[in-house]
Amino acid sequence: MMCADMIDLSRDLNLFETHGVELLHMDIMDGHYVPNVALGPQLCGQIARASSIPQDIHLMVEETDRFVPIFVPLAPRYISFHPETSRHPVRTIQSIRNAGIRPGIALDPAVTLESVMPLLGEVDLVCVMTVSPGYAGQAIIPWTIDKIRDLAELRKSRGYRYLIEVDGNVSWKNIPLMVDAGAEILVLGTSSLFQPDMDRDTMLRRLKEMPCWNGNGKN
Repeated sequence: MMCADMIDLSRDLNLFETHGVELLHMDIMDGHYVPNVALGPQLCGQIARASSIPQDIHLMVEETDRFVPIFVPLAPRYISFHPETSRHPVRTIQSIRNAGIRPGIALDPAVTLESVMPLLGEVDLVCVMTVSPGYAGQAIIPWTIDKIRDLAELRKSRGYRYLIEVDGNVSWKNIPLMVDAGAEILVLGTSSLFQPDMDRDTMLRRLKEMPCWNGNGKN
């Protein structure tokens, strides 16, 4: 949602509901963990009151455990965080779940699956960052596609239950590659839905017409 039109946000929200968008991805940036500031609890709360679409809170912050309680009252569907930002990531996951929210982890491109293996069986969502977090409009890091595929294989072999989300350069070219590798939730940004000077309605229709479309398009 950081790429949406903040001047006419209600228009975008109404359009997303019309097209059956299933999640609103909310990038929470504190200017410390990433060199950018985006969204906050007040705006997320206003959006929650204005739209029935569930929220997917992605914490890109330096002190995750300070931010989780701020967003719990908004009752999002997911709260995801970067494991390295929590002193006790298992405890953080448990606190999110105990609040009735589905916990997730977000993985920077440099974070290996081996380093988060103990957490994979504890979460409902794994967000694969295919670019360095913080800014829109970056090129994809090619080997992150392999990480998506590895997560899908791990889930199958070990019986994990997480959904695989992809965030970063979700473009017309990359969407089929991501879905083929195992992605189920796509975070749409300036490479597709929010392309400058392009009509949102047209972009959403185009997404639905893609051969790889499975009804799980997210914003």
